[in-house]
Amino acid sequence: MATFPGVRAAPVLPTGFRPRFPIMDSYILRELAAPFAFAFGAYLLFWFVNIFFLAADYIINAHAPPFLILRFLFFRVPQSTPLAFPFACLFASLLAFGRLAQDNEINALRTAGITFLRISRTPLVLGLAMFALSYYINETVAPKAVELSTRTFYQIVYHTADLPVIPQFFRKDDTTGRVFYVGNVENDHHTMDNVMIFEPATTTPFRQVTNAEKAIVDGQTLHLIKARVTRFKRTGEVDGFAVQKDVDVGLPVGETIDQFINTASNDPYTTNSKQLSGQISAMQATGQGGQALDQLKITLAQKLAFPFASFVAVLLALPLASQVGRKGRNMGVALGIALSVLLLFVYYLMMSAFAALGKNGAMNPYLAAWLPNAIMGSIGAALFWRVEH
Repeated sequence: MATFPGVRAAPVLPTGFRPRFPIMDSYILRELAAPFAFAFGAYLLFWFVNIFFLAADYIINAHAPPFLILRFLFFRVPQSTPLAFPFACLFASLLAFGRLAQDNEINALRTAGITFLRISRTPLVLGLAMFALSYYINETVAPKAVELSTRTFYQIVYHTADLPVIPQFFRKDDTTGRVFYVGNVENDHHTMDNVMIFEPATTTPFRQVTNAEKAIVDGQTLHLIKARVTRFKRTGEVDGFAVQKDVDVGLPVGETIDQFINTASNDPYTTNSKQLSGQISAMQATGQGGQALDQLKITLAQKLAFPFASFVAVLLALPLASQVGRKGRNMGVALGIALSVLLLFVYYLMMSAFAALGKNGAMNPYLAAWLPNAIMGSIGAALFWRVEH
């Protein structure tokens, strides 16, 4: 084969060649797999049992069918994944690297010239992968599962197939910018009381507010009975009133009445980041604030902060495990379990404390949600640097 001077031909791979995972990484991954699966399953089981006991009074008194009980418990479990993944990563890293340190395998690898960072590559990549998986579940699976669980719970308590609607909710239409406020939805799920619609200024220099004591949903149209339209100037002064008349307003594009009501009445744990951002913008646009708004901001920030704790847990566990493993096999396992529980407790304590500060306005809500990760991650990075050097 002819080649140009100074240019090397690409190596020819033998027939049937398949890239293989490095032996060291495969070995470490096998060490991580069993404790990770055990810790993840144990945490989910603990959550399952805890939810069962919290709901036992309602379940027993309501004499609900076993199918509804199992359905409620099953769909509630995904809500625990934001903390289940960090705990499993922490537990697996402590036990796996503790065992490697106890058998002097880490010392042997470092003596051969392999850095601690290279040895730690597999668990660190695992932490990032679990962060991505946890975020995906928290954004897509958990909201739908929690909503189904909530519906099932109300079926158990009230013996009805309909989900009771929480009154006084806001709902924003991202397409038009309108913000709907509904005071109450009657049992027919088509009649609404005390309805207000806030419209942003677009082609006019004033905002417009439409309110009606009663409105009826017809298909994808909200029919306001004897509505009153009030226009405001940019300065906030009233520009004029419209006479009371019936007004038709379209619901958010592509939504039925059930979707409109359910989306509006969902709690923060049944919504994804996009929906939470919409709720926050709607509250800010209508002048709403206080603890309710700060709570939504914290929940939005935690949608990403909780999953990222998986990587932080690995970063913190690896240097600790290299020290714990020197205590001996039995002592190493015991300390690994104790440290996992202790560190998770400290993280949860910090999370609760900073969330309270953010909710009360003493701290920026987004900062409050990320501070536990920042503190634990900084400690882990410092310990990691110390072990490496």
